[in-house]
Amino acid sequence: MVMKKEKMNGIIQRELSDILQTEVRDPAIGFCTITGVDITSDLSIAKIYVSFLNKNTKKSMEALERSKGFIRSLLAKRLTIRKCPELHFILDTSLEYGNKIETIIEELKEK
Repeated sequence: MVMKKEKMNGIIQRELSDILQTEVRDPAIGFCTITGVDITSDLSIAKIYVSFLNKNTKKSMEALERSKGFIRSLLAKRLTIRKCPELHFILDTSLEYGNKIETIIEELKEK
């Protein structure tokens, strides 16, 4: 069961990346990167972790939430499972946190 869940996470991440890049035309989303997907064991809910290149992440997250139905319908056409999982978009701040720690370490090295 774990192998199926991991495989499905990879498939959903790949397909959502393609959908966001080619199909979604909302300029408010901007450059969106899917950093990870975590699907429940019953395949009913998928947590999608996203990060944005632009600074206005709140506006981008709102645009992503507005497009959720459209994205889910396109994903359902591409997946070979009976029921498409419900999508929950979560802002991934780990990259920003990592960059902050890296700058602190660099400052300490300089001193």
